[in-house]
Amino acid sequence: MSKQTYRVCFCFRRRFRLAATEAPPPVKAIFNNYSDNGVMNVDHFHRFLVEVQKQEKASLEDAQAIMHSTAHIFYRRGFNLETFFKYLLGESNSAFDTNRSVHHDMNAPLSHYFIFTGHNSYLTGNQLSSDCSDVPIIQALHKGVRVIELDIWPNSTRDDVHVLHGGTLTTPVELLKCLKSIKQHAFTASEYPVVITLEDHLTTDLQAKVAKMVHDTFGDMLFTPDTEVLPEFPSPETLKRRIMISTKPPKEYEYLKSQETKASGNTSQKENDEAWGGEIPSFKSRSAEFKDDLEEDDGEEDDQADSAPAYKNLIAIHAGKGKGGLDNWLTVDPDKVRRLSLSEQELEKAAKTHGPQIVRFTQRNILRVYPKGIRFDSSNYNPLVGWMHGAQMVAFNMQGYGRSLWVMQGMFKANGGCGYVKKPDILINNESIFDPRVQLPYKMVLKVTVYMGEGWYYDFSHTHFDAYSPPDFYTRVGIAGVPADTIMKRTKAIEDNWIPAWNEDFEFQLTVPELALLRIEVHEYDMSEKDDFGGQACLPISELRQGIRAVPLHNQKGDKYKSVKLLMHFDFNFV
Repeated sequence: MSKQTYRVCFCFRRRFRLAATEAPPPVKAIFNNYSDNGVMNVDHFHRFLVEVQKQEKASLEDAQAIMHSTAHIFYRRGFNLETFFKYLLGESNSAFDTNRSVHHDMNAPLSHYFIFTGHNSYLTGNQLSSDCSDVPIIQALHKGVRVIELDIWPNSTRDDVHVLHGGTLTTPVELLKCLKSIKQHAFTASEYPVVITLEDHLTTDLQAKVAKMVHDTFGDMLFTPDTEVLPEFPSPETLKRRIMISTKPPKEYEYLKSQETKASGNTSQKENDEAWGGEIPSFKSRSAEFKDDLEEDDGEEDDQADSAPAYKNLIAIHAGKGKGGLDNWLTVDPDKVRRLSLSEQELEKAAKTHGPQIVRFTQRNILRVYPKGIRFDSSNYNPLVGWMHGAQMVAFNMQGYGRSLWVMQGMFKANGGCGYVKKPDILINNESIFDPRVQLPYKMVLKVTVYMGEGWYYDFSHTHFDAYSPPDFYTRVGIAGVPADTIMKRTKAIEDNWIPAWNEDFEFQLTVPELALLRIEVHEYDMSEKDDFGGQACLPISELRQGIRAVPLHNQKGDKYKSVKLLMHFDFNFV
């Protein structure tokens, strides 16, 4: 056991014992139950996989392969306690199987899927003064994002098309450069279709130029419907490696109200009031005071006889609210499908009075939700409000960070990370329409044990958390889901220890586990300042592996740490 020294002043130093990673008592007890004379052989290990890890289909050959795959810690006779413990913390024993491929039914209409969606995908930073570039578009596509948003405007000489956030100080990027980058990187992370949503502020002649640009760039990759409107959306399977365009039917050019200042006397809600992001706002506790959002608007559908026909023919997913109010916007047409866009505030207001109607609308049509215009810092909102109403495109600022983005990233880890997650049956069933505001009976009990953690000593400087002593870590664990399921709990803080062992149990009763995600965060307690961030993970409950599992932690942007992980136990029972 080594020691670590911290300098307190010129003449005084504090010395702490630096403990080695050791299996917690519950793990030792399980090892003793599945071993003889300190050795776990293949038969023992197979029984452990079936009974503790709940891998009922695991064969003896599977157990043998797992043991051999960790050859550097494999003893000829089997695992001893030390090597068994190292296996538990290894990548092959992760709580989420990163090697699992696409396994949802991909033959349903697009409207039956949540789709990984970006907002203002070309921005490198804030919404007012950052650069526009194809780099964040490429980064988003590599992370599995399937919907890219481009705001297209005339250049200064009005003879070409730029991508920029209108009415701001953002520097433009050429549309053609963005399109070429999308073509090159669209299917790096996933073969399933990429949708480009265009916010169009162009003259008719520039719309025609865009149409040629899109056709020349994508060629046969471009999906264009045989009819002017689709009676039903195609499936992701039939649209593999295809590009789709979604926008409003073209109008005559005009600089829209989006050139005006968007602040309008409002002040931004501080959701990132801590360095690691504020708590996700609860749908049931938000007042959801509605203000008209000038940033984006589908507008009314107008038939334009003089609009560019080639541009109009590009559109695979027609956008538009139609005339009238919310009741008209949510009308389901049996003969055609479309896309409706609502701001986060519009959705929250509509959900109070039209929850089931929104769910019914999204069974055939696509609902896109976007951040309110005063999120100048590129922060985000609670995505569960959209998801529990069936919204397929919950558009996020991917260049930011914070708890809302962690939940978004967690959701789209599901289904092999392909960017499409099949909506649960409760949102698709048209015989009994789901009402998100009605609490359902409990369907599942999830039991979670937080054993211990390790890796901070290797991934952080030794004075990162505290200049005078080892860190005092605690873990927060909870659920992001429908309002009845949303909760966070925490362990006690373990003082002065780089390898904290909590050994605490938690229980969560879930009414809609299909929409629930497990949230895990580690923080370092600081008596005088804000607690420091020590890592996070967010995992869909639907793909959580039972048993004793390693949980790799990620930084604020969602990138996995090299060494930091927790050892936890998961068990769930359906009521």
